[in-house]
Amino acid sequence: MKFSHLQNRISQRITAMMIAATVGLTLTGCAETPSTLEQVKSQGELVIVTRNGPTTHYEGPFGATGPEYDLANLFAEHLGVTLRVKTAASLNEIIPMVAEREAHFAAAGLTITDERRKRIRFSAAYQTISQQVVYRSSDTRPKSLHDITDDSIEVIAGSSHAAQLHKVSSEYPTLKWSETNEISSDELLSKVWNKEARYAIADSNDVQMNQRFYPELRVAFDLTGPQQLAWAFPLGDDHSLYLEAQQFLKMVKKNGQLDQIMERHYGHIQDFDYVGTRTFMRHINKRLPRYIDYFHEASKQNNMDWHLLAAVGYQESHWNSRAVSPTGVRGIMMLTRATAADMGYENRVKPRNSIMGGGRYLAQLIKRLPKRIQNPDRTWFALAAYNIGMGHLHDARIITQERGGNPDKWIDVKENLPLLMQKRWYKNTKYGYARGNEALQYVENIRSYYDILVWRTENGKIDRPLKVTQIQPVQHSIPERGFEIIPAVM
Repeated sequence: MKFSHLQNRISQRITAMMIAATVGLTLTGCAETPSTLEQVKSQGELVIVTRNGPTTHYEGPFGATGPEYDLANLFAEHLGVTLRVKTAASLNEIIPMVAEREAHFAAAGLTITDERRKRIRFSAAYQTISQQVVYRSSDTRPKSLHDITDDSIEVIAGSSHAAQLHKVSSEYPTLKWSETNEISSDELLSKVWNKEARYAIADSNDVQMNQRFYPELRVAFDLTGPQQLAWAFPLGDDHSLYLEAQQFLKMVKKNGQLDQIMERHYGHIQDFDYVGTRTFMRHINKRLPRYIDYFHEASKQNNMDWHLLAAVGYQESHWNSRAVSPTGVRGIMMLTRATAADMGYENRVKPRNSIMGGGRYLAQLIKRLPKRIQNPDRTWFALAAYNIGMGHLHDARIITQERGGNPDKWIDVKENLPLLMQKRWYKNTKYGYARGNEALQYVENIRSYYDILVWRTENGKIDRPLKVTQIQPVQHSIPERGFEIIPAVM
């Protein structure tokens, strides 16, 4: 009996402890703070901190854009929330803002370094860069840091570039440099271009992006090997948003969305002719003012950005109204006699007629594309059709689909345009041979001319008050594979 009584008491105590534990867990669960990911979803807002610049975030003619912005905005869409952007006044502010949780994370082109890891948690890398020493082409090129003996090299305070100089300073005892706060990479590079600084250090993607605007900039040498850019999250025990971001980055690398963002911002500047850029800058000052009113008129009439029409005109004729090609096309927009007549203009040589006719023709090409194709791809396709014809573009899109690509995405079609020159491919197409490589270069050149014109306008370097006509906003949604081409109306 005693043993049975003891068993009952033990059993009762165990039961009581289990109930108490359950109640405790329940009470704890009721008072538990929602995770960061849950808070983001319930509040409907994802907050990032970034910095202004062409490689991060800026206001373009299509609205907010930039590689960092586009990727973060895609993440916000993935979460089903809106994106709110905080812009840091300087690079030094970004990491403290993350550490103090003034933003959910930083999407600011931050290089992964061991020193920064002490204060923040980095996501998986999404871009590879190197640090480059930059000089002006009129100066003597330094071959290494040994050739830089004064304090004429400038870096941004708090940057990985400044940290790198501190790291290697013992190897170069005569090396001196100055660290500048509250300045962007673009401004730093412009100082070299304007001869206000002799040398600067910047990330390779910043250098590549800005060489179009400052064509005399040259890379002296790489200061580092490959380095990784990543998002920066606060340290702590709550990893929910960080882990979701890791899964998201893995997904966009696999499905091609990351590649599409990178192509959108960097794809057209890989092999741009910097000698041609200098000529273009000169023609902006000398030739464009004669015709700029016509570009504005045509853009308003066709609901199109005037920068785009002007870029097409420059690619076609260098804004030379007397230009004539070997094939007989004439005028600023290089229209055939038949096309000009179809657009309602008999005299295609007159600058206004040519620009108005070219704008109307480009607008028609944009309209003829399948409605599901979104900007900016829609515009790039129309430009390719302006060059080689809608039929050849249609052939290239079919080849793209046959090879497993997306016929509605420029990043895929541009890889297949040159195949229109190869017999094994064009022999099975409806419209046959075409100089697809020229169409590819044609579009990429216009994209670069367009960027430069927008930059010159925003910086007040075109002699006329200008207003950008808004066109369709950029769409970031990616259609699934297995689509079917809707034939373009020929």
